[in-house]
Amino acid sequence: MAGGEGMTGRGGAGGHGAAVGAMRSGDHLFLAYGSAAERHAVLSAYLRAGLAAGHALVHLADGEPARAVRDRLRALFAADAPDLLAAVNDGRLAVPDAAGRPAGEVIAAARGPDRRAGVRVSVEASPASRGWPGTAGFAAFEGAVGRAVAEAGDAMALCQFDASWFAPGGLGALEACHGGRAGADAVFDDGVLRIDPLFAPPGLRLSGSIDESTLPGLLAALRGLDGRAAHVCLDLAGVEFCDLAGLRALVGVNEWSIVPDRLVVLRSAPGCVEMMMRASGWAGAPGVVHEGVR
Repeated sequence: MAGGEGMTGRGGAGGHGAAVGAMRSGDHLFLAYGSAAERHAVLSAYLRAGLAAGHALVHLADGEPARAVRDRLRALFAADAPDLLAAVNDGRLAVPDAAGRPAGEVIAAARGPDRRAGVRVSVEASPASRGWPGTAGFAAFEGAVGRAVAEAGDAMALCQFDASWFAPGGLGALEACHGGRAGADAVFDDGVLRIDPLFAPPGLRLSGSIDESTLPGLLAALRGLDGRAAHVCLDLAGVEFCDLAGLRALVGVNEWSIVPDRLVVLRSAPGCVEMMMRASGWAGAPGVVHEGVR
């Protein structure tokens, strides 16, 4: 694809990123994923939202034949995303041979003659074909994508990077070429309690208050954890209040596990939670490990 000067689009930034489900036209965001599960969750949510909105979908992966990219997407979606697998097979998720083509041309072609309501571009970032982040070649490519998204008016782009490529704190070059980071959508958020997924290690990050009103959401999120995982992490650093029923649910998360003796890691629990666990006798519950106290 042809390059140009770097630019940034609109979007959330910092922390764990803007929820991918909140992306809108004009956004040019990036996902620095720590695991295949995280990438799969964010990419699937991004593409499914596009299908629901009637958007044209286009997946770019320079330096690789389109047929090979389609086969890889089919393998990615075969196990648990039949709707996205069907979209690859019937062409609703287009995988063009994009090498050497201007980004705007690729977006226009994806929209098609029927002028779809919007365009969602998914980009697999590869330093082999466009240079390392921070180099002129990389900035040129990402600048072209950002400019094409801005000029289209009804397009957005999500660029995906394996976080293991980068040293700690080494994502600044990506920030400079994008409008911010994207992250997974919350599992639950009612304004009182927010529950976000964790991927490495698998688990949940909780923020807010766990009480009678939010307990059903917590229970649903705990039941939704992969019952086959050998261990799960519950990050409680953002918890401001937890009643006894909520604490019972956290300690009893293994009720929904199919793995015997699964390890539950309670991370950064606030002091009030630790005190309640000692008072209730659950501090020494089997299979529960305490990792740091806030």
